[in-house]
Amino acid sequence: MRIYEVGGAVRDQLLGIPVEDHDFVVVGATPEQLIEQGYRPIGKDFPVFLHPQSHQEYALARTERKQGRGHQGFVFYTGLDVTLEDDLQRRDLTINAIAKDHNGQLIDPYNGQQDLESRWLRHVSPAFAEDPLRVLRVARFAARFAPLGFRVAPETLQLMATITASGELATLSAERIWQELHKALNSRAPQVFIQVLRECGALAEILPEVNNLFGVPQPLEHHPEIDTGVHILLALEQAALAKLDPMVIYAVLLHDLGKGLTPPSEWPGHRGHEQAGVPLVQMVGKRLKTPKKYTELAEIVCRWHLHVHRAKVLKPATILKLFEQTDAFRRPQRFEYFLQASEMDARGRTGLEQREYPQLQFLLQGLESLHGISIQEFVKANPNGKLIAEKIRSERLMRLKSIHKPPNL
Repeated sequence: MRIYEVGGAVRDQLLGIPVEDHDFVVVGATPEQLIEQGYRPIGKDFPVFLHPQSHQEYALARTERKQGRGHQGFVFYTGLDVTLEDDLQRRDLTINAIAKDHNGQLIDPYNGQQDLESRWLRHVSPAFAEDPLRVLRVARFAARFAPLGFRVAPETLQLMATITASGELATLSAERIWQELHKALNSRAPQVFIQVLRECGALAEILPEVNNLFGVPQPLEHHPEIDTGVHILLALEQAALAKLDPMVIYAVLLHDLGKGLTPPSEWPGHRGHEQAGVPLVQMVGKRLKTPKKYTELAEIVCRWHLHVHRAKVLKPATILKLFEQTDAFRRPQRFEYFLQASEMDARGRTGLEQREYPQLQFLLQGLESLHGISIQEFVKANPNGKLIAEKIRSERLMRLKSIHKPPNL
């Protein structure tokens, strides 16, 4: 029995970046032998075991054969005759197909070290095209490693396009798609995930509502980049640079979906795109089964982000309505996320990435000024529930008027 460390741990060690997970492959052993040594089986589709002390994952070396459609349409073989090279050959990218033995010796039959040095994300073998999930995985790796200079090899991108054209992306579950998307949102370059999917045609299959934004013009005076899809990429880049919560970045991704519905005869204007985009946000959330809190924030950002941009010229009554419609009094953290997403919309424009955005602090301060209003005083004086709500609202509005007088009013 021979044990090797494999995959991401070896890759990240060679890149000199923190290792998140350690995985091992076992060659020349049976499940019974591992169980006898105290390993605990956990794999459903193929034998994976937890080490009795470290609880790290150890998988038997295996080969696989395509038998059905989709990501799970494989039959696995884990016989004693399966070699380390056989196991590494089934992996997705050469940089993930490097193994290390107990002496620290590297086994690299598919030139992964060379691709690490040249910064290529390259598939190991033509069998790559048998698994549709790899389209999303490679796009996600591209997003994660883009800051280090990695890019997808042209021949790998072509295979990804072949997978997309086969229709097998439709076999992926919503849960797996969301898992990869969420990891990409957590990466240092989520815009690259969207770019790569678009280049291989997969964005039109996975997120057609976002794909439809490319080629849609916007007014030059507000959007020097003009193209709505490019604007989304720029906004995602700014959100990642600001290290915002992935929930905020998801909202940034979807905030302008309504512009994809604007008739070409009305371009480059997009009157009413905020309201028009809300049903699309809901549609995406339902299709990908996104967490409810993600969809709710994305809806708010889609519907109200233009109000944030105009905050300093809004009437106090309109600002109060914004607080009410976004449930800012009860959910201040979500309201701040909403403002952050709106700021990224403002910064995601060519040449305006460093622009100041005082609207965020202006609205946060306005909300803070209303927190001192004691509801209990109104409850004691007015037992009628409806009257209490009216009195509280009147007090809030009066306070906003005292601290904010919009221009020309």
